[in-house]
Amino acid sequence: MINNALKKKIDAFKTADLLKAADMYPFFRPLQSDQDTEVIIGSKRILMFGSNSYLGLTNHPLVKEAAKKAIDKYGSGCAGSRFLNGTLDLHLELEDALAQFVGKESALVFSTGYQVNLGVISALAGRSDYLFLDEWNHACIIDGSRLSFSKNYKYGHSDMVHLEKLLANVPYDAFKLIATDGVFSMEGDIAKLDEISNLAKKYNATVFVDDAHSLGVFGPAGQGTAAHYNITHKVDLIMGTFSKSLASIGGFIAADRNVVEYLKHHARSLIFSASISPAATASALAALGVLKNEPERLEKLWDNTNYTLEAFKDAGFDVGPTESPIIPIYVRDNEKTFLMAKMLMDEGVFVNPIVSPAVSSDSSMIRFSLMATHSFKQIDFAVEKLKKVAFKLKIPLLNTAKV
Repeated sequence: MINNALKKKIDAFKTADLLKAADMYPFFRPLQSDQDTEVIIGSKRILMFGSNSYLGLTNHPLVKEAAKKAIDKYGSGCAGSRFLNGTLDLHLELEDALAQFVGKESALVFSTGYQVNLGVISALAGRSDYLFLDEWNHACIIDGSRLSFSKNYKYGHSDMVHLEKLLANVPYDAFKLIATDGVFSMEGDIAKLDEISNLAKKYNATVFVDDAHSLGVFGPAGQGTAAHYNITHKVDLIMGTFSKSLASIGGFIAADRNVVEYLKHHARSLIFSASISPAATASALAALGVLKNEPERLEKLWDNTNYTLEAFKDAGFDVGPTESPIIPIYVRDNEKTFLMAKMLMDEGVFVNPIVSPAVSSDSSMIRFSLMATHSFKQIDFAVEKLKKVAFKLKIPLLNTAKV
């Protein structure tokens, strides 16, 4: 029987029930198909514009075949942590490939991207150290900072003047870690990593970049944010995930060899978690190979991005400062955001509503994300539906474009 204190806490949460009662609940929607530009939900075909599969590789035959072969050879799981019995030669092969791809000496694979940030940040930043975070960083960076026991400072989003003031006020010789998203996962803009690295050099700080939404998207061949700025040598730690462009699940950190060796023995989320499965490892490795061998996917992703951004801006939508395949459609009203997502689903378009506390209530948005495999025809359909729903809901526009 549930105790009274727990019951009181649980009963105070009404949001999900209220949204369900209004037929606007947008979470945990079960797909009955693979993750593609079109999916099946409730036996209905829906255009998918809410996925992080930027390169559209979850259905690539080489990726699927690699997963099947890995299961045949290694079985379904590793039954232990990387630290003990859970390291496969396949893990090492993936780590070597990732390190080479992003331009670092070494890499270390974790079971999820979230656990990379928990483990790396908490392992590096101790009680006498200093951690500097962009205020729009992903939750896993924030949670890593909470585990670190370091002195934490948040600077205004991409505000380099604020960051410099904070850096100048701590001891020069102390260990200082600046942690930032490469591409911010809700707003879609890119970090000022070049300016961050210059400040790090000036104030003797270490730079950590989370390339979860940059890998396979930015850089000459999709190597990420540091490659985009041509400053890989200035960025100390590069983190990435497999659940976006690499069509799998898991994450990695890449750095100098001695840094990776330190993390192998200090990152608790690595040491005390089961290792990434053989199928997931093989999928990520195969997807990395496709990324290298099919550069036209990256080109098509950017063709789609530029095409869609122009269409949204022409329609008058407020898309903020995005520079990526992540396009926020600002609604700036929580209830209308939920309603807009519901109405778009009814029109055959899957998008993600983003509301407080993920963002402030006056920054609520529809998160519209693109894949390389979307066609212009599919994009045109989605844009027209967004215009139709925005008109019905009287969503404020930036200009007088007809919707």
